[in-house]
Amino acid sequence: MKKLVVVLVLFFSATVIFANPIELGSFPIGRWLDPNYDAIWDFSTNNIRILCSKTGIVHYDFSTKTIEGFRAIMSGMQPGITYSCPEAGRSYRFIATLPNTNVTLQIDRPGQPQYSVTMQRQ
Repeated sequence: MKKLVVVLVLFFSATVIFANPIELGSFPIGRWLDPNYDAIWDFSTNNIRILCSKTGIVHYDFSTKTIEGFRAIMSGMQPGITYSCPEAGRSYRFIATLPNTNVTLQIDRPGQPQYSVTMQRQ
């Protein structure tokens, strides 16, 4: 019986960690270009991907990764999202600058300066 309880606790803990859905809330769906890396950040209703801007090949797909602390935020009147990804070793913050269509991306990278860029809608 104790083994069953331990297995169930581990199962439900793993489900909570690995099955965090990506719910963008009022954050806009679409694609934005990071000009520094020539990469497209693609936001859909339930996923975030990084694509090569020239070929469209998926460079990183967050639906297959662990997402921690995902939450929709408001920075003033601007919608945003924030989350961390242990596999990438980074924390991300996106703020949409309304009424214009730009998105500001900030990445916290341990041991490195914070990365920040304003991306234009594609």
